[in-house]
Amino acid sequence: MKKFDYYIFIDYSEGLIGYMIIENNKISELITKISKFAHYRRIKHRNQYIQSIKKRIKKENMFSCIFKVKIRKLKDNLEIYSDILDFLKKNDNCLIFISVDNKQYISFKKIIDVIDVKNIKIVQESALKKDSKEYQISLVIDTLLNIERLKAKGKGVRQTY
Repeated sequence: MKKFDYYIFIDYSEGLIGYMIIENNKISELITKISKFAHYRRIKHRNQYIQSIKKRIKKENMFSCIFKVKIRKLKDNLEIYSDILDFLKKNDNCLIFISVDNKQYISFKKIIDVIDVKNIKIVQESALKKDSKEYQISLVIDTLLNIERLKAKGKGVRQTY
């Protein structure tokens, strides 16, 4: 198994798109902090889950493990892609793993194909193995998007990143 220098997760949720970049040396620390994370659509008591996770994020200081995170409206997806391309350009000597939401995969792949991708592994989110560290970490951006989406609908407490 390759040891990647960075992991990038791009996810989409009802009109929002976001990404998260994590350095390899922070993966183990983050994994220990996200043991309670789950995919939102599989949660039965969603409001309680979101409130609990918000507290956990703050208590565990989860953002100390994340190199960068950004969430925007879907219409601003070019800003998201531009940030990622800039990151890839600055780190062209690093091995990078990228997980992309299935709905964004084709458009992201078209953009990425214009650059040299020999050091980059791109996978669809659905291809992540359920108990893998990549799958577990993808739940973080999934949850952050859902918190942001609910905040926009007025159903959540304001959360800043």
